Amino acid sequence: MFDTKIAFIVRNDLAHWQRMNVVAFLATGIASAAPEILGEPYVDARGHEYGSMSIQPMLVFEAGLDGLQKAHRIGLERGLTMLPYVFAMFSTGHDEANRAVFQEEDPDNLQLVGLALRGPRKAVDKAIKGLPLHP
Repeated sequence: MFDTKIAFIVRNDLAHWQRMNVVAFLATGIASAAPEILGEPYVDARGHEYGSMSIQPMLVFEAGLDGLQKAHRIGLERGLTMLPYVFAMFSTGHDEANRAVFQEEDPDNLQLVGLALRGPRKAVDKAIKGLPLHP
């Protein structure tokens, strides 16, 4: 059992490719924010070396905008590591533009399409309470 928990919440009204894309971007953010979660590289029977993956499970949940905003508020209150993905990021083509459109968002009403959370297990559980796992 891990002391921390990692959860991704993706908006339930997105196209499937958008959901996958959002979770992929958020996963890179979690790895960057918590490099200690990365294990050793994988090596096959012939000695080919592959990349590292997380040593702990990551769960994917779904929610509407209100559920994402609630999880975000609780995450802020609990001091969780959070990585947001807002709708306006779909219209940009690079990281600098993503950060620019994010900064223009109303912090009290983020138009979230995805949110990654990492922190103490109980605090993350509080933020995702009542959200279903992504099918």
